[in-house]
Amino acid sequence: MLAAYITHPDCARHEMGAHHPECPERLGAINDHLLVKGLLDYMAQYDAPMATEEQLGRAHASLYVRELMAMAPTEGIHQVDPDTSMNAWTLPAALRAAGAAIQATDLVLAGQASTAFCNIRPPGHHAERAAAMGFCFFNNVAVGIRHALDVHGLSRVALIDFDVHHGNGSEDIFQGDERVLMCSIFEKGLYPFNGEEAKGPNMVNVGLPTRSGSDAFREAVTAHWLPALDAFRPELIYISAGFDAHREDDMGNLGLVEADYAWVTQQLMKVADTHCKGRVISCLEGGYVLSPLARSAAAHVRVLIGAD
Repeated sequence: MLAAYITHPDCARHEMGAHHPECPERLGAINDHLLVKGLLDYMAQYDAPMATEEQLGRAHASLYVRELMAMAPTEGIHQVDPDTSMNAWTLPAALRAAGAAIQATDLVLAGQASTAFCNIRPPGHHAERAAAMGFCFFNNVAVGIRHALDVHGLSRVALIDFDVHHGNGSEDIFQGDERVLMCSIFEKGLYPFNGEEAKGPNMVNVGLPTRSGSDAFREAVTAHWLPALDAFRPELIYISAGFDAHREDDMGNLGLVEADYAWVTQQLMKVADTHCKGRVISCLEGGYVLSPLARSAAAHVRVLIGAD
């Protein structure tokens, strides 16, 4: 059975202005590197559908969804916050990004794909239940998770977030939801400037100091994430896969390398093999310098699809 690779050309049409770090070229860099490395040969490719208002409404306030759709411009740029703006293609891109998580969920739970990687943008983990922020509009993984819980009837789903920035939006949506265990490792003192105080007992948040490096990251995963995951026994694992903790990415200073992303994916696949039939869905979040982004994503995907 092949892993699923989900993306859409619309996701590359969303732009937030010249020199913005969350640029369309991110998707092409990842796609090209996966192609060159032969990894796409092991994956079935799908075009992401658009998420519906009903699907979005399981993770977001219905009023927020309608207001965001209403403010989408037909031309020019509409500023949502100082870092986040919309052009004429933003809404279709955001709907496709959330739709990719829905499609991945359906494919994996139907047994049509072993795992899935969604090469999508805009990212999602900063989008709260009723607010767009931090380059994010809809919380893609949250939409997918609520689809797994509310439509497919799962009881326990884990969300893993290894972006250099804490996934405050995901925490806002899932705080107190006993069906979801969220595990986040991030760099202290960075946007969104929270996360060190978990908002619920279902959150395992680990803020690491600047320049912590590989050893501290791996120790945090081993000491905090893995015991919590084994105790929770998830039926499905989602990953908010941000690669901006790489030492060549100036968005942060944790100092990770490709081998760290491969290693953490290996640990998560072991958990998945033990508890959830190997079922893992990964959605792209951060990573803004193209070469390390592409290399790190490939290291992650190689393990995710069992090509390592």
